[in-house]
Amino acid sequence: MVTPPQLSPEQRAQALVKAAAARTALAEVKNQLRLGTLTLSAALASDDATVGKLKVVALLESLPGVGKIKARRIMDEVGIADNRRVQGLGAQQKHALLERFGK
Repeated sequence: MVTPPQLSPEQRAQALVKAAAARTALAEVKNQLRLGTLTLSAALASDDATVGKLKVVALLESLPGVGKIKARRIMDEVGIADNRRVQGLGAQQKHALLERFGK
């Protein structure tokens, strides 16, 4: 098993700040999806790194009317793995999701 790198206290503090900023950005994207200010088509077409790092299941669960079970069922129907991130989706998978949600 590989041991993690030894970080100085300053490097560790910087990493913690960076991780907190990333979590806040992901939460904001999910909140925008929940409120409808960001659409599924806009999220899938986005080249924003924050959206790209979001897992597809989390993206779907953030949509109104889609819960954990429905999101996983949709991913199975479309053929998307559970651990897939938005940046890793192919054009056909994106198209299938957009058709599924009619957007």
